[in-house]
Amino acid sequence: MKPKRPFRLIEAPSNLGLKPPIANEQPGVRRMPEALIAAGIMNDLKIYATDRVPAPEYHPERDPVTGVRNIDAIADYSAKLATVIGHEFSHGYFPVVLGGDCSILLGSTLALRKRGHYGLVFIDGHCDYLTPTSTGTGGAAGMDLALVCGVGPEQLTNLNGLRPLVRTEDVVILANRDQDESDPYPEPAFFDAQIKMIDLLHLREIGIQETVQQALQYLTAKNVEGFWIHVDVDVLDSAIMPAVDSPMPDGLSYKELSTLLQALLDSDLAVGVQFTIFDPDLDLDGHLAKELVAAIVKGLNP
Repeated sequence: MKPKRPFRLIEAPSNLGLKPPIANEQPGVRRMPEALIAAGIMNDLKIYATDRVPAPEYHPERDPVTGVRNIDAIADYSAKLATVIGHEFSHGYFPVVLGGDCSILLGSTLALRKRGHYGLVFIDGHCDYLTPTSTGTGGAAGMDLALVCGVGPEQLTNLNGLRPLVRTEDVVILANRDQDESDPYPEPAFFDAQIKMIDLLHLREIGIQETVQQALQYLTAKNVEGFWIHVDVDVLDSAIMPAVDSPMPDGLSYKELSTLLQALLDSDLAVGVQFTIFDPDLDLDGHLAKELVAAIVKGLNP
């Protein structure tokens, strides 16, 4: 079901949270908004205007103190993105944010935190609860969930003095496939957080409708005013979506992603959504962008 509020597209072309794919090169996710717009997302969702929050220049060097790449730039960018998202909220829109990498979650959740008590539905192939000591990349895109939950460097966890941007008990992770008993998750803080998680295996066992029902019941019991939806497209099977920085096999199909989004948007508590990590540099003929747009449109506007 289409949300009662009209969509508003926000372009967030930040690649600040990733490591360089090749020495001295920039991650291509900065062109994700342009690629999806060229593939027809605005026309198909009947969106007639867009906001764009330009990202500062990417630098591959790691901060000597925290080990995080572009840490100050990410903090500054998050504040600017939050202002734009907050503006669209106040004007009655349902923001559809196109990243960029997953570090844009800081801006989205900062916008919500300024408004009140909101939850987060985190649809991602990975849990993204790493810290500078447990990630080998120094990229905030692998730390984004931890950061918004208040775990990590002060510059990114305490934006506007509002740590945490989301309480761990107000987070639901869906469809991840990075947990393996033979290869334990490298960040102990994740297990201490006790975040509700329905991984891909369990999701398929109980079905998407039951998964979403459990997620909504959980968040409703936390008395949230609404929830934000984060979608990292590496949640998709790498056989159909290889244009990401960390592809993995056996992920969601396009149909499963669309069905999951449809079920979440049936809830009046859904207040906005973001999509991240698609890299047009790995989609030479543009067909992956078109397929992704078709799945998003079906999910948001069936």
